[in-house]
Amino acid sequence: MRWFILSLAASLLATAPSAAQEATDSARHAEVRAVVHGFHAALAAGDSSAALERLHPAVVVYESGHAESLTQYRSGHLRSDIAFASAVRREVTGESISLWGDTALYTSEAHTTGEWRGRAIDAQGAETMVVVRTPEGWRIRHIHWSSR
Repeated sequence: MRWFILSLAASLLATAPSAAQEATDSARHAEVRAVVHGFHAALAAGDSSAALERLHPAVVVYESGHAESLTQYRSGHLRSDIAFASAVRREVTGESISLWGDTALYTSEAHTTGEWRGRAIDAQGAETMVVVRTPEGWRIRHIHWSSR
């Protein structure tokens, strides 16, 4: 029994992240969060250039029941996303980040309130983003939004 407990403890210690790894992961979480939050802040500020800078050239945006490439998003939903984000208040109610090497999965839920096109908005939304590290820094590679 004693051998089993020692073996289990050694096994747990071997798989536990080191303090240095935890610090690295914490910094990477902060970088990913900054890219996503910066994207939303750029939309709310009406800054399309800053929003687009955070997107990967091969981004795919799933919104309103279809997928858009970067070119399609830039000439399509980006303008309405900026107008909407500028008109309402979005409060993140929960978020999480999972890391796998140079790839991160960011998920969040948010509560959006305000007025849009003459009607009151009080919606719950969910967001999934895949964020990848590039030579230029972290960039959003995939977005999927849904709301109710």
